[in-house]
Amino acid sequence: MKAITEEILRYELRNSQPEVYIIPKGKILTPAAREYLQQRKIRFEKEGGDTGRYQMKTPVKKEEAPSADKPRVVATEVPPPKKVEVPGQENGQPRPKYVDYETGAFYYDKPEHMTQLSGNMLVCKDHPRILFRGKLDSLQASVVLAQAMIKAGGGSQALLEDLGDILKDLREMMRCDVLDEKMRTETIIGLTHKELREHSHNPMKYYSIKQMILPDYTMGTEYAILNKLRTAVRETEVAACTAFHVDKKYIRNDIIEELNRLSSALHIMMCKYLAGQYGA
Repeated sequence: MKAITEEILRYELRNSQPEVYIIPKGKILTPAAREYLQQRKIRFEKEGGDTGRYQMKTPVKKEEAPSADKPRVVATEVPPPKKVEVPGQENGQPRPKYVDYETGAFYYDKPEHMTQLSGNMLVCKDHPRILFRGKLDSLQASVVLAQAMIKAGGGSQALLEDLGDILKDLREMMRCDVLDEKMRTETIIGLTHKELREHSHNPMKYYSIKQMILPDYTMGTEYAILNKLRTAVRETEVAACTAFHVDKKYIRNDIIEELNRLSSALHIMMCKYLAGQYGA
C-alpha cells in the first residue's frame, strides 16, 4: 500500500479542478492530502464508491455527474514530497517524526532497515531509488579515486580538471534527486548537451579518432581508467531508469538524460586522450 501525499495531489491537480478525486485500491491519503482536498472543496472517495472513511468535514453540494471540464481524477505516481505533516498526539505525547512512503504509517524513530527518501519520508534501503543513489555515490567515489591515481602518476592537469567537472555534475545530480529539484546543468567539460552528442557521434570530425575503438591495455592506464568510468556511468543510468520508471512513464527524465550525456562526455575524453589533447 502506498500513501498519496499532498505533494502528489498538487502535481496531479495542477491544471484541473475535479469534483471527485478517486483513491485507487491499495492506496491511502495522508492527513495533509485530505486537508488539501478539503481546502479545494474536492470530494474524495475510494475506488468503488466507498466514501464512509473519507468524507470531507466541509459540507459539499449534492454530487453531480462528472462533466468534461470537471472529470474524475484517478491517482498516478509522481516524485516523492519533501515533507509530509504528521498528526499531533493526545495526552502530551510527542508527534511521530517519520512517514512510510509505501504505507503511510508513522514512526517515532527511524527503523534500521529504512532510510530517508526525501524530507521525513522513509523507504526500505533496497528501494530502487536508494539503490540508484548507491550507484551514484559509488560512481562519485570512482571518479575521486581516478583523480588520485592520475595525480600520483604525474598525469595531465587538463584531464584532472575534466574529471573534476564530471564529479561536480554527479554531486549536483545527487542533490537534485534528494531535494526533488530539476537539474539545470548547461555544460559538461565545456560542451552543451547538443555539442556532447555531436562530438561523441563524430569523433573523426572533432578529434581525428575513429568511432568505437575497442579499449586495449596498450592504450595506457589513464585510458583504461576513463573507460572504466564510462561503463560505471552506464550502470548508473540503468539504475536510474529502474528507479524512475513509474507505471508506463519516467518521472525524472532530466537525470536520465544527464547520465546519458555524462557517458558521452567520458567517451569524448577517451577520444581526446588518444588524440594527445591531455598533455602532462
